[in-house]
Formats: sequence, C-alpha cells, structure tokens
Amino acid sequence: MTPSKNHNCRLTKRLAEDMVIRNLAPATIDAYTYHVRRFADFIQKPLDQATREDVRTFQLHLIQDRKLAYSTFNQAVCALRFYYRHTQPMEWPVTAVPFGKRPKKLPTVLSRQEVDALIQCTTNHKHRTFLMTLYAGGLRFAEAASLRIPDIDSKRMMLRVASGKGSKERLVPLSPRLLTELRIYWKKYKPTDLLFPGKPPEKPYADTTIRKAMKVAAEKAGIRRRVFPHVLRHSYATGLLEAGVDLLTISKLLGHASFITTMVYLHCRREHLHSVPSPLDWLPVRQLPTYTPPEENPTQKS
Repeated sequence: MTPSKNHNCRLTKRLAEDMVIRNLAPATIDAYTYHVRRFADFIQKPLDQATREDVRTFQLHLIQDRKLAYSTFNQAVCALRFYYRHTQPMEWPVTAVPFGKRPKKLPTVLSRQEVDALIQCTTNHKHRTFLMTLYAGGLRFAEAASLRIPDIDSKRMMLRVASGKGSKERLVPLSPRLLTELRIYWKKYKPTDLLFPGKPPEKPYADTTIRKAMKVAAEKAGIRRRVFPHVLRHSYATGLLEAGVDLLTISKLLGHASFITTMVYLHCRREHLHSVPSPLDWLPVRQLPTYTPPEENPTQKS
C-alpha cells in the first residue's frame, strides 16, 4: 500500500488533505486513498461522474473477484463514503452504500502457560521484551511500537499509552516484572526516544519483524494455532477476566470505545465455560443409547 504522501493524483491528494484536517491516523489516510484509487481504476472514468451503480459493481468485484475479507471490504466502503461525503459530494445518497455483515468470530486466546512458553522461546532480547510489553499492558501493536522513554512512569508505576486507537490517550498499570525487564533492555540497547526503535531509529518497530519472531517462537513452543501480536492483547483481557477483574475495568484498560466490544471475552473465559455442565450428564445411565446391562452373575441364581 503506497503512502498517501507519495501520490500524484489530484483527487486522492485532496482526499488525504481532508483527512489530515480531521486529524485521522496516517494509516487510515493511506488505506482510504488506496481504496479510492482502486475504485477510480475500476470504473475507468472521473470520480465525479461515478454513480451508485458503479459503486455497487465495485463492491461485487471486491467480494466475488478479489475475495476480500469483510473487514477490508468495509474499509473500502468507509473510504468511498468519506470521499463522496466530504471531498467530492454527490447528489445520490452516500449513506445508501451498504456495509457487509462481518462474521463474528471468537478471538484466539493463549493460556498463561502458552504465553510463558512463547516468551521463553523468543531468543532475541529485543523481540522478547516487546512481546512482554504487549502482554503486560494489553497493548495494540502500534501502541507498543509508539512508546517513548517518558511514557514509562516508574514512580507511579503507570504506562502512558499516547498513541491509542482514535488518538485516545490512556494509562495502564506498569508491571513490576516488566519494569525490571525494561531496565535490563535499556542498559543493553540504550534507546534515546522511541522505546523500541526500528531501522532507521527514528521510525517505529516493523510489524513484520515481530510477526516472524512470534511464528518461530510458537513453533518452538509447540503452539499449533496461528499467533500474531493482537493475540497477546486477547490473552491479556481473558486472563484479567479469569482473575476476577470486572468487565468495565478491563474495557477501560483496553481503551475500548464501547463496553459491548469487551463483552466478547466473556465467551473465552475458561473457568466460566468449564463450570457449565452438559445436560447429557444429568440423564440416568440406563437411558443412554449405548448402555449395555451388566451380565448377571450365575452364582447369584437361587
């Protein structure tokens, strides 16, 4: 995906500027300009001449031909809605462009033992410290990658998350164990601004670097499921829920805009699910289809 600042197209440049005015995240700007450019290439005519039927045909193309996931599909819909609402307003109702119904899947969650094995099998010190930071604070990848040295408040034992989703800032408790690991990490790597600098140092850590490290560590740890940075955030939330932390507190720690978003972790709570019996276990044994009566002992006959 080409960064929006490298585009020469006048219309997508105007789109990017409209999003900058509204203080949208750089990743959102890049994604929206990408989808609008793909739409322009698809309809093969000026964007100000597009019709609702053009948008509908493009949506079918995304689903049937490109077979995009519905999260990406809906991102494209958001891009077109923004463009035709703010950058190039149209006569036809923009709200008529439908979103796709996104399948609801439960998040992948690792047990405490699996998280420990994953961390222990991560041999690179910087990678291991980064994974511990993700898990200790329940952070998104971008939030952890954007952490700076002043964000670590060792006196109050708080971690300041300044680059949260939607530019929302929040505080999360700083784990004493994580603080110890961060001090060891700092003595070894001596970061000056970003806590986890990339290459070059002024840029944040790359997502692909951590994904590759997690894949290798998961194979060593014998974890068969696909793991990626956000899995540690899911595991953090589920672990707090299993420890008895209330759902509202977890929602605040995760930085969720809606309390309903946090409720998905209710379905992942292991202790709660294991405590629910099956109605099958309540049936008398003789009523089970596979029941075989015991053979009668001949010595007991009179």
